[in-house]
Amino acid sequence: MDKIFQDFNYKMGTELVFGKDAELKTGKMIKKYGGTKVIIVTDGGGFIKSSGLFDKVAKTLDEEGLPYIELEGVQPNPRLTLALEGIKKSQEFGVDFVLAIGGGSTIDTAKTIALQLAYDGDVMDFYTGSVPEKMIPVGSIATIAATGSESSGSAVIYDDIDTKTKLSFMFNHIRCSFAILNPEITYTVPAFQTGAGSADIFAHAFDSYMCYSTSYLGDSFAESAMRTAVKYGPLCIKEPTNYEYRAEMLLDASFAHNDTCRIGRDGFPSGGAHLIEAHMTAVFDTAHGAGLAVLMPALLQYGLDHKEETWPKIAQFSNRVFDVVVDPKDLKLTCQLGINRFRHWLKDELGMPATLTELARREITDEDMDNIMSRVPEGPFYYCKLNKEEIRELLEIVRK
Repeated sequence: MDKIFQDFNYKMGTELVFGKDAELKTGKMIKKYGGTKVIIVTDGGGFIKSSGLFDKVAKTLDEEGLPYIELEGVQPNPRLTLALEGIKKSQEFGVDFVLAIGGGSTIDTAKTIALQLAYDGDVMDFYTGSVPEKMIPVGSIATIAATGSESSGSAVIYDDIDTKTKLSFMFNHIRCSFAILNPEITYTVPAFQTGAGSADIFAHAFDSYMCYSTSYLGDSFAESAMRTAVKYGPLCIKEPTNYEYRAEMLLDASFAHNDTCRIGRDGFPSGGAHLIEAHMTAVFDTAHGAGLAVLMPALLQYGLDHKEETWPKIAQFSNRVFDVVVDPKDLKLTCQLGINRFRHWLKDELGMPATLTELARREITDEDMDNIMSRVPEGPFYYCKLNKEEIRELLEIVRK
């Protein structure tokens, strides 16, 4: 691939409040960013309240004299229906600050609410091409190391009303005002979700890394983010209450997706895994990170088998992330060894699925494949310029 250093704008506008008991600063942080009436958005699993986290956070709001309302029930692959419910509640209460306590789906729901509260039109405009000027402030308390939505400019929503598709945006200025990161809060994340989160963290750096434009510094940031996930993801599964391990992963989640890994690159991560997986999720309603675990090695394998121009970058990836010694006389072997180590890490160390059948936990029908392909966009946002026929071919490879 040609090295093309791109122009870019970089603004990591989220204040990270990191450490033990960081959530006890929530009320003061909301006031710092101008909040006076708050909606607290949480997931539907019950952990936020059963663990006592909600009460801790609510107490800090009470101490600062901040009235609040609640929106519970966010699901993985966040539904538009619930976001609209939150918007209605917020408008009735006069909300001027949105606080998310949860993972990426909760934070994305909060961003959707915040965008609508600063906009006279339909919030879905921003998921279909319009660029927002502003949103009301959002704060987040991350309960899992995964999507990095707490400091990224992106969000996703599943339109469960009309299109039945998963939509997303990425805007540099649409970020949380602050993100509270206490590794202890992530101790109880189950092994499978820890593995899926690790794969998602890796994928954010991967999608920035596997692209046409590049920079040495950008590559180095992305490689460090991927290596951190490779090392500490399995350790978090083995020792879930190890503070140092959880701390490394929680911080990695934020920096893998706050644009640091895209320094010197074009404006959109072009590795391709997220662009395909989002539509698989819409069909199978499965964990995002697990779907990415199926796709990332498949993308590399397809490039190795069919796109020789990708070999130098795959070899670099194999060497710098998975410690494969580069054989300049057999670059293809170097690449294959790296892909094999990548698959081993995902399946054997993280417990992630390797095929679509394992992901969906059922037989994959032709109708499923057609459904995915009807949603997937055709390039140019893939690291080896895949057309629809080629995307279908690589999905068939991991079908069973």
